Amino acid sequence: MLDDLPPFLTVEQAAKVLQLGRSKGYELTVEWEHTGGNSGLPFVWFGHQKRVPRAALEQFIERTLHPPAA
Repeated sequence: MLDDLPPFLTVEQAAKVLQLGRSKGYELTVEWEHTGGNSGLPFVWFGHQKRVPRAALEQFIERTLHPPAA
């Protein structure tokens, strides 16, 4: 399913894949930035625009489904 996606998605596109709202998608990118990448939705900056790499989206889904043992 994710193989059909472009290599980089807008935050809105990534949120849609995750079946989340636009605001929650952006909230997760802010969380990723504030936690130094420990939690939240990874992204990269293209100029002044946030983009979510497809590979990072796949990793986010995997971490959500199988969180690390505490």
